[in-house]
Amino acid sequence: MTTTNEPNQNANARPDWVAKTREGHGKNASFEQIGVGWSRPDGSVYFKPYGKQILDKPVYLFKLPVSEG
Repeated sequence: MTTTNEPNQNANARPDWVAKTREGHGKNASFEQIGVGWSRPDGSVYFKPYGKQILDKPVYLFKLPVSEG
């Protein structure tokens, strides 16, 4: 049996998390989306960044609402 870091999902599975970095300070702060994540059965999160980037800031994970239907 082999294990991978990727979530066990089909190609159409929606992510459970959105990953963002904070830009700016105070009331002028905004968030830039840098990737997505999927919850795994062991409680961890598989994170897939967009493109190839250097992450030099904290990453915030926001839970996406569960879609019904």
